[in-house]
Amino acid sequence: MPSKKSQLKKQLVAYSFIAPNFIGFAVFTMVPIIFAIALSFLHWDGSNPMSWAGVSNFVDLFDDDQFKASLKNTIVYSLGTVPLTLICSLFLAVILNQGIKARNFFRTVSFFPYVASLVAVAAVWNMIFNPSKGPVNMMLYKLGFSSVPGWAADKNWAMITIILFSVWKYMGYYMIIYLAGLQGINPELYEAANLDGTNVWQRFRFVTIPQLSATTFFVLVMLTIQCFKVYDIVYMVTQAGPGTATLVLVYDIYNKAFISWNLGSASAVAIVLFLLVLIVTLVQFNGEKRFTN
Repeated sequence: MPSKKSQLKKQLVAYSFIAPNFIGFAVFTMVPIIFAIALSFLHWDGSNPMSWAGVSNFVDLFDDDQFKASLKNTIVYSLGTVPLTLICSLFLAVILNQGIKARNFFRTVSFFPYVASLVAVAAVWNMIFNPSKGPVNMMLYKLGFSSVPGWAADKNWAMITIILFSVWKYMGYYMIIYLAGLQGINPELYEAANLDGTNVWQRFRFVTIPQLSATTFFVLVMLTIQCFKVYDIVYMVTQAGPGTATLVLVYDIYNKAFISWNLGSASAVAIVLFLLVLIVTLVQFNGEKRFTN
């Protein structure tokens, strides 16, 4: 029977292994979250003394045109990016899971935009889709189009440009996840489907998609969270312009916190974003439970 002293020693050794990670989490994640929640009920510009605001920071958001535009744009961006990325990544994975020539090369090329420097790929993307000199619009002119999109410079096309860029950048990563899911499907299921006389589409619909339901749910949740917290792509491609055409919630948080120095209002937007992501995620989990049951 081990003594209490030896048990305590073993517990201390165990806690010493998790202590560095927990301290890092507490200092860089938990404490800032608690401070942000407290700050959302205060007025503070970062230099003068704090003052109590109550719920006024949240009430003022309903009269804030920038917040309303950023909330709308974030939802539109997510509704456009999530399904397109999911479809494109699944399509790529199915194709590159076949025994085609240079399969590994095409897998690498598809994954490259995700790991490449955002600054570099955004610069290339802006050159390709330049409204006046870009090769995309030059090709459209040669095809006979009298008017071409302004892409990132046009408020009617800027959000579409951001969505297309995001799909192009994200789909390689989620293609890898779908590839892992496809390779985990039991080949006997396809053999049984072949014996039943099914065609390619029927095997995809009744075998592949149901077997990938857990993978699709994971991709859906991760993509949704990623889209709601988008900032870097918007900053590099459009700088939230033209006007507020591509202003998203995280960009609005940055503007309020570090441009206007209204840290209380910025924290309120951050809390709204957190609650929005939480609600969407809970709805997705609830939908997954009902679907699987």
